[in-house]
Amino acid sequence: MAGLEFYLDEMPGETRAVVTQNGDIHTLYIERDSDRPENRLGTQLVGRVVRVEPGLKAAFIDTGAGEPFGFMSLPKAVHLTEGQKVRVQVTAEIRESKGPALKYMGEGQGDVRILSAGPCVAEILRDMAGGQAIITGLQAVEMSFQAEEEVRSTSVIRSEVGLDLAIQRTRALIAVDIDYAPLPGRDSRKGREVVNRFGLNEAARQLRLKHWGGIIAIDLAGVAFQVDSILNLAKAVFAGWNGVAVGPLSRLGLLQISVPWTYTPLDERLAHKDTAMLDSLRRLHHAILSDRATPVYELVCGPEFGKKLAPFVYALGPRARLVANGPSGQFIIRQG
Repeated sequence: MAGLEFYLDEMPGETRAVVTQNGDIHTLYIERDSDRPENRLGTQLVGRVVRVEPGLKAAFIDTGAGEPFGFMSLPKAVHLTEGQKVRVQVTAEIRESKGPALKYMGEGQGDVRILSAGPCVAEILRDMAGGQAIITGLQAVEMSFQAEEEVRSTSVIRSEVGLDLAIQRTRALIAVDIDYAPLPGRDSRKGREVVNRFGLNEAARQLRLKHWGGIIAIDLAGVAFQVDSILNLAKAVFAGWNGVAVGPLSRLGLLQISVPWTYTPLDERLAHKDTAMLDSLRRLHHAILSDRATPVYELVCGPEFGKKLAPFVYALGPRARLVANGPSGQFIIRQG
């Protein structure tokens, strides 16, 4: 794909990878040192059956990462008993209060353990980049800030085509609303066709960026549609996605799409209690990289975070300093 750029923002405690295309942010991956490799997408391991649910035709598996246990649908010919060892692969990471989704790979033996860990963020980015250069340093940190801001956003405005898109995650589904803001001199029907095309592509970008899946309900602009044209467009937009199913289009313009969950949703990652602490570390790293003249930058925090942050700040080098006598719950970056 043309116009791709790859950014790797590595710092103590957290690594982020960003992919952009023609200036638009398409992907943000976040990996923290506290993440358990047993929960990582693609990891293969030996697990122990802790509970079989015949009504669900599934089993809960102890992967060694503790609760919530992994959930595995059972193939028709497979019958398991509690305590049995199985080989499994992680097909979807943890989300909400749910453990990882697992795929049955065969019988297992020995202790619960990792057989092969799924790729880390840096490996994923290198694979995506192929031989293309990966941008690091100050530019990567700034792109990471920009990507996080876009992940947190719930709306997209493209005034050049009249697109006003809203996207929201609910407990049951992902709701996408594509609205048309009429442009002077443009035929309304053609304008809605353009907006729906841009809107479907933008919806796909937002889903990939935020790592959202499940049932996607898309309210298209207008109510007069050529059904086959819209369905073919939706199938083309999601053609490269594994496991996607494009459902019916209602006469009121509601399109349903099913997208498999894969990575932990980024809204959940950013809601984690350690996010503010790690963001302060990133701001300290940014200050050091962007200002080479100042001898020392200090991260001021409350004593409750001092022990956690100390090794991370130390790893940033001699120009980084921690002051753990600040206000509780606050993080301040200042020149030393």
